[in-house]
Amino acid sequence: MQAIGYSRFGPASEVLSVVELETPAPSAGEVCVELAFSGVNPSDVKARAGARPGATTPAFPLIVPHSDGSGVIVAVGPGVDPALIGARVWIWNGQWQRAFGTAASHITLPVAQAIALPSEVSLETGASLGIPGLTAAHVVFGGGDVAGQTLLIHGGAGTVGHLAVQLAAWAGARVIATARGAGLARCAAAGADVVLDYTAPDLAEQILAATAGAPISRIIEVEFGMNIETNAAVIAPNGTIAAYGSALNMTPSLPFYPLLFKAVTIDIALIYLLDNTARQVATAKLHAALRAGAVSCPVQSVFPLADTALAHEAVERGQRSGAVLIDVAR
Repeated sequence: MQAIGYSRFGPASEVLSVVELETPAPSAGEVCVELAFSGVNPSDVKARAGARPGATTPAFPLIVPHSDGSGVIVAVGPGVDPALIGARVWIWNGQWQRAFGTAASHITLPVAQAIALPSEVSLETGASLGIPGLTAAHVVFGGGDVAGQTLLIHGGAGTVGHLAVQLAAWAGARVIATARGAGLARCAAAGADVVLDYTAPDLAEQILAATAGAPISRIIEVEFGMNIETNAAVIAPNGTIAAYGSALNMTPSLPFYPLLFKAVTIDIALIYLLDNTARQVATAKLHAALRAGAVSCPVQSVFPLADTALAHEAVERGQRSGAVLIDVAR
């Protein structure tokens, strides 16, 4: 099989290269998927750059990056129903704690990690469901039904935030989203009822004004450290901050007393480590919204496999308006 691999950390243009590998035959409980698209996420880029805490060298002699992807099952191992051959699927945790991910023509992995793709959903969208899709579904629905609630979604124009706004609106929540610049209109188009500029010095006051002073029970957070003071001011007693990122402040100082006297739950979400029950709930919600046509996963750019380094650089630049994908057949 053809793949993109790296054996050392460094800039994408210096360490990523095309490699030819033997397509691994599926073992018991596994399937082999002929991939159509591979999704490039910030976590993939950081892993290749060596930016994960404590990592000094790659965990394997050769790594084929990327955890997300989509394609068609072409072979099954012992114990797997042969009827699955030909099924369109999307991949989760493709390269999590494994050497070979989805930046390749094929991937072989446990059958549970190849989820049947609803017929209404394109393979391009399927390549965005593993990390962005499941993260959005989990942070929105991880506390249960949100119908009738008001959710605050920080960074609603980002990849995960954009999906979270759509999911929450579909589920019957009132959505207050924060963004800036062109992201304000993007949030409104995704279904947010109120969109606020997160750079406003009186953001907390604006949030409470939008709720007629009622505090918010669930906050979805992309920049936990930067927004903790605002969130502490607007969150309801027994409320939850569902945080999936804090890139701008990785060692935040917490206003403990305000959080303590509201008995706030801080729910830090790392989608790779979801237990089976939580993953099944997130998957079911995601599929239902997709079947209803309530969620779109925009694509910013698609690169051929040989240009994976350019795709990594596109993700590194940030400020994306959609997914960055690899067309592995090109």
